[in-house]
Amino acid sequence: MPVIFYIDDSRDDLFYLDYIRKKERIAVDLFCFTTAEAALTALEQRFAKSAALPDMLIADLYMPLDSGLALVARLRMEARFIPIRLCVCSGSDAEEDRERALAAGADSFLQKPLDFAAILRPRTLR
Repeated sequence: MPVIFYIDDSRDDLFYLDYIRKKERIAVDLFCFTTAEAALTALEQRFAKSAALPDMLIADLYMPLDSGLALVARLRMEARFIPIRLCVCSGSDAEEDRERALAAGADSFLQKPLDFAAILRPRTLR
């Protein structure tokens, strides 16, 4: 079963994605975090225990303490996290936001509200 880490400061967005996962009975382990630091701590703990890293990490572009871009850029700099598919999401449809996400090292830019069917397509999730 795929494992997805989702980081968003909006508890409503976190709740919505988990609600859709349950409602549509989507077979994915979803771990939600309200800060990039909490997600990074969870990644560090998984790595230290030799536990499987998530298949995908989705981070919100705009968060007050640490942006999704900063988290993606930080993870891209560490070889141990290379296998994780990194995505940035936003309600913004501005091309410059997409370009900044990809320049930071994101594999893809996802539009909110997130669509689980699109996220789980083979080209999006390895």
